Amino acid sequence: MERFHKSNFETIVTSLCQKDNDLAGIVARHGMPPMWIRPNNFATLVLTILEQQVSIAAAFAAYKKLEAYIGEPTPEKILALSDEELRACYFTRQKTGYVRGLATAIQTGAVNLQRYETLADDAVRHELIQLKGIGHWTVDIYLLHALHRTDIFPIGDIALVNALKDIKGLDKQTPKETLIEIAEPWRPYRSIATMLLWHHYLSKRKPIQDPTSHPL
Repeated sequence: MERFHKSNFETIVTSLCQKDNDLAGIVARHGMPPMWIRPNNFATLVLTILEQQVSIAAAFAAYKKLEAYIGEPTPEKILALSDEELRACYFTRQKTGYVRGLATAIQTGAVNLQRYETLADDAVRHELIQLKGIGHWTVDIYLLHALHRTDIFPIGDIALVNALKDIKGLDKQTPKETLIEIAEPWRPYRSIATMLLWHHYLSKRKPIQDPTSHPL
């Protein structure tokens, strides 16, 4: 499977801009997008779970609170915490269950993140989606940020959807099926197109604290 990295990222951006004038306009206005990446580890998935359906600021605040309390999150550290301790780190009851389930799966060997480095996107998705609280959006963000896969299009991402509607001048009620069709010509580099759209979205807003985080 193809991956993006520092040596091919700008080349891919340029090729996308040659195909799509609206993507080219993002670079013309705001410059090259950041290459948003994260390490392939448990802590990254914890942060991604925290980002589900909340603002990036709220998720990052919870993650930093947890990190200040236990250091970098590991399965062992998470499983040693009580409900009250996680609640003090702004974890909801649902997300407490999600991260504990993930921690248990990693401890038992049911999930092996290093193994995912060599698995196809669909195989990674099939395994992770079995875990409670891990949906398609979370898998998409993990595949893009942590595994650097080139052709991920997280249609459940609010920032991506809003940015795409904005640059294409689309109605707010435009269905997701139409957005997926618009993105088809960007294959096999929809991950990089996604970063361009995030770049457009964030450039209209104040910078977020965590430069490795994607916007919500």
